Parts: sequence; structure tokens; C-alpha cells
Amino acid sequence: MNHRTSRSNDQRSGTRFGRPAGTSPRSGAGSSAGGQFRGRPAQGAPRRRTNTAPQGEFEMPVSITPALPAVTSFAELDMPNALLSTLTREGVTEPFPIQGATLPNTLAGRDVLGRGRTGSGKTLAFGLALLARTAGRRAEPKCPLALVLVPTRELAQQVTDALTPYATAVNLRITTVVGGMSIGRQAGALRRGAEVLIATPGRLKDLIDRGDARLDRVGITVLDEADQMADMGFLPQVTALLEQVIPNGQTMLFSATLDRNVDRLVRRFLTDPVTHSVDPSAGTITTMEHHVLYVSDADKRAVAVEIGARDGRVIMFMDTKHATDKLAKELLANGVRAASLHGGKSQPQRNRVLEQFKEGHITALVATNVAARGIHVDNLDLVVNIDPPTDHKDYLHRGGRTARAGESGTVVTLVLSNQRREMARLMADAGITPNNDRVSSGGDAELARITGARKPSGVPVVIAAPAPAVPTQSPRGPRGGGGGNGGGNGGSRGRRPRRPASGGARPTRAA
Repeated sequence: MNHRTSRSNDQRSGTRFGRPAGTSPRSGAGSSAGGQFRGRPAQGAPRRRTNTAPQGEFEMPVSITPALPAVTSFAELDMPNALLSTLTREGVTEPFPIQGATLPNTLAGRDVLGRGRTGSGKTLAFGLALLARTAGRRAEPKCPLALVLVPTRELAQQVTDALTPYATAVNLRITTVVGGMSIGRQAGALRRGAEVLIATPGRLKDLIDRGDARLDRVGITVLDEADQMADMGFLPQVTALLEQVIPNGQTMLFSATLDRNVDRLVRRFLTDPVTHSVDPSAGTITTMEHHVLYVSDADKRAVAVEIGARDGRVIMFMDTKHATDKLAKELLANGVRAASLHGGKSQPQRNRVLEQFKEGHITALVATNVAARGIHVDNLDLVVNIDPPTDHKDYLHRGGRTARAGESGTVVTLVLSNQRREMARLMADAGITPNNDRVSSGGDAELARITGARKPSGVPVVIAAPAPAVPTQSPRGPRGGGGGNGGGNGGSRGRRPRRPASGGARPTRAA
């Protein structure tokens, strides 16, 4: 994760990420007829509105072709009956705004630029259109027909789990390829054939370089959380991958934030896109409360332990792998069922920790920013920044683990006296006016009211490793939605994903 201070982000927005209005993003051949962006007419209406984007973000392009009207019911959409039946079975009763606005256009083959906060339903917004338009086709070995690029292994897993029931319903195979898992097994899944490929850029490049994958049959491409891919330095790889798909295919870009660096992808690879924005500021999420709690350096650890001992689950974010491991051990020693999650753990370890947290075996998850995107946990009502984020986008995505799909949630940040100024700037950049309080350990009533903090039992606990899953399918997977076993736990993707024990049927589960 690329951590940037608010100060450095302000500077970048005026230099590397910004440019005067009306100037071209590229020079030379890029401005000639032969070198224009794919499908761009040489002349046309202005592409930009005047200075209305949130700080650090670019202006949404103006569509030339009018968008189709939004729908309020999935039944109004031209989708296979199998998908409509699966929506009902999954408890998805009506489309979220970003789904209702974009699906009529994506089903018609239009490029789409969608901006929506985490939990707004982006995954089904692109996933249903991708599956509906691919249904009835069969991929040749190594040649997927649709591609979803994501920045992290966790997000790849979430997208796979969310789309698998729908892919199975229309007899499409999903393969997931991510780092940290066996590349040989992923290559084998591609050789068996998969219509839909969900991938992180680095691992997909490796498979292409080995001759195990080709993108020249990909007619539908999705970029999910493209801004984070840019932050992580994947932009050159993403660009190289997009250059290998069918030139006039459909491209959809969905993200919670639209960093100015993403503007380069939009201008080059999206043709007259339909644009839709949901909740442009984190401060507009009315179901989310924001609290800045001032603590002393000497008392911060004790406050964190009391919050971890609350009756209910909590995600705690810290800056480093060492810090997360240390706090998790301290919580366990004080009777809190805790575990750490960070990039230093193997993918199977990370999957097991997440599964334990979702099922309630772990109540306090101490994580680095590896968990800030792409993780959905039902009924999570508290996120705590033990270490404040260094970027307002990181704050948005950390906080996005709660108050999802219309639920309520609280985001708390512990702030030391020397962090006040930077925290105030970060909140201003995020468009948030938080509640500010000074708290301490030892039974502080305000701390208990906001977070549910309480005195820990002090009786050390040990978290037993989960029993290995018993395979229910052959290693080659079913004929339907999941021949690929390249991602997640390495098992078949054909069966319907198990629901978390703490969650029930909800309006949607989309990311």
C-alpha cells in the first residue's frame, strides 16, 4: 500500500495528477487522428465539467450519447431468467442506485465509469452485465471471454464469491488468479477453460508471459478499484493488459474514488462512457458516525485493549505488520479473541483468519491496509483506526468496512496530540466533520458509549486453527460456474459460497 500524507497528495494533485483545463493528456501522436484514444471522434463536445470534482479527483467526462434511464426493479432489465431467479434466491430484492443506473447501459454494451463508495453495490453492477452478455458462450483453453482486474487478493476473493452463484446459474466458469497461490494450479484451470477471469495484474502478467493465458478473446473488461491499482504501482501493467484485449470491446471502470491518475485509463480505454456517481463524499453517508478520540501516548494501548474487549466484532487498523501482530498478542493475553491480518501472511492464512472473523470465532481483527478494500463482513458496526491513516482515501476505504448496504456503523480514530493537525487536514480532504472527544482507559463513560469498550477479562485465550475443509467436488470442479481453483482457498468455485454465520438474507451482498 502506498501511504501518502495529505500534504504530499495536495502537491501531487497540482502537478503529476493535474493539468490546466483543456490541455491534452498526451502530446505528439496522441493528438492526431491516427493516435487518438480508442473510439474517440476527432471533434466533439467538451469532455469536462468546470471544477466540480472533489479534491484530488478528476472531472467525470460528459457523455455524448444519452444514457438509458435508470430502473427500479431487476425485472425491468433484459437479463436471462436464470440470473433473475438467482437474485431472488440470494435475497437481492431491488437494485441499489449504482446498479439501477448503470445496468441498462452495461447490458446494452456501453462503456461505463461508475463512482460509488465501498458497499454501494458495484460488484453486481458490473457482474450481472458481464455474466448476462457472456452467457451461452464457451471459452477455449487459455482464452477467457471476460476479465475483471482487481488490485488485491482479498478483493479478488470477494468478487469471486459474490459472482459465483450467478455464474453457476448461467453455466459460466470462473477462474481466479492471484499471487500467493499455486501458479501451476491456476494455469491448469485456464487450460481447462474459463469464460470469466478474475485477476490481479501481476499474476495475470506472469501467466501470460508463461504462455498460460491469452487476452485476445476478451470482449468485456472490468477495472475494479482502479485508483488503488494506480497507487500500488500497477498502472503500467494494467495498461499493458488492456492493450491485449479486443480493441472495440466493452470496458467498465468502477471505483470508490477516482484519483487523477485514473484519468489516463479513462481517456485511453473508455469510449463515450456512461457516468454515474454515488455518494461522492464520505461525509454524505448518513448511516456512518465519525469520531476522533484524543488519547495520551501512554494510555493508547490500554484504550485499544478495552475497545477490543467490547461485546461484538471490530476491525482495528494499524500501520505495520509488526504492530498488528504485537497488538493481537496483547489482546489474546487479556482475554480478547483476536488475530492479525497483513501482507506478511500467506494467502491461505489470510483466508482462514477472515473466515474465523466472519463466523465470529475471532471478534477483534487487527489489520494493516491489506483489509481496507475488498473485504465484506456482515453486521460489522465498528472500525477503529488505532494508527490514523495517512491519506483521506485510506480513511474512506478503512471506514467502508462498516455501514455497508444501508446498515449503520461507527468509525473511530485514536489521535495523539502531535497528530491533531494532520488529522484535521485529512478529515477536511474527506469532507467529514467528526465528533471530537478526549477519552482514557479505566471505565471512561464516553469511550464505552461510542465503542462499547469494557474491561477485558484478563484470562488469556488461544484461537484454535480451523479444521481443514472437506472437499465436496472433484479437483477439476463442476461444469458450471467454477472450473477455476486458482484463487481463494484453492478449491472449486462451482459450489455456492457459504454464508457467514452472523449474516442472513439481506437486500444485497455486493461490494
